[in-house]
Amino acid sequence: MTERSTESRYILVVSHTHRDEAVAATVDAVSSLLAAGVVPVLDAQDRREFAPHIDIESTAELGDGVELADLEVAIVLGGDGTILRAAELLRGSECPIVGVNLGHVGFLAEMESFDLATTLERVLSGDYTVEERLTLDVTATCNGEVIAGTWALNEASVEKRRRMLEVEIGVDGLPVSSFACDGVVLATPTGSTAYAFSAGGPVVWPSVQAMLLVPIAAHALFDRPLVTGTDSELSVRILPENIGPGVLWCDGRRRTELPAGSVVTASRSTSSVRLARLDAGVFSDRLVRKFHLPTSGWRGARREEDARS
Repeated sequence: MTERSTESRYILVVSHTHRDEAVAATVDAVSSLLAAGVVPVLDAQDRREFAPHIDIESTAELGDGVELADLEVAIVLGGDGTILRAAELLRGSECPIVGVNLGHVGFLAEMESFDLATTLERVLSGDYTVEERLTLDVTATCNGEVIAGTWALNEASVEKRRRMLEVEIGVDGLPVSSFACDGVVLATPTGSTAYAFSAGGPVVWPSVQAMLLVPIAAHALFDRPLVTGTDSELSVRILPENIGPGVLWCDGRRRTELPAGSVVTASRSTSSVRLARLDAGVFSDRLVRKFHLPTSGWRGARREEDARS
């Protein structure tokens, strides 16, 4: 372990390790941080992956002399999946995350890859605000025994393995409905533009204090998404008559097998994820930009096209 000055600034760099664009961006980011007198910090996995591309001895390893409390900010180079990995690494800390999108939609990311130099400059000068994002505490039990205690930033999803699931959904310990389905998504406002959106759930502004329950392909007359306050507890019970098991996924990263009879509950966590925001734009601007929404309407676009012709 290398001895470092207590005056050092430490910035975590988390990157997608298997894309050429991410490798190039990581090299640029590490070089810029070193030039500014900042110690780049990588987790053990990224240090191994990027050892052929950067001077690894000039960086620090997270957990080996540099702890979460030492980090000033985290720069994440990749898509939303990479940001979710960073959130996992930073769980329980106060370190904010600034995402540079190298993926596709990249809803969690603040900046695009061509803005990397500007992003680094503003991060180094502390020119950003911090946005607190709600997370979920997720518990799975079976026959009264806890089989998983985990968490989610976007969503916890209870999904079928092979056959459809027979489930009972509930709010605050009371059953609301039961049906056969492919699964159920329990989501935060942050996750409302992710899996829950694909399942037919509503888009919820990040500032709204709410939780979502969204059935996936339910065989039921009442299969509408539910939106509750954050003081509620959402539950999904896999009914005992299920032939096959289900599976619990949290943010598509943490997996737990669910035998028939398992109950998954989700409630607001006391730990949040902190996103560093460089852009003062409102959420509706990001929504329009990321989903390429037509704001003028097709009639107006047609009139403009007719006028040009």
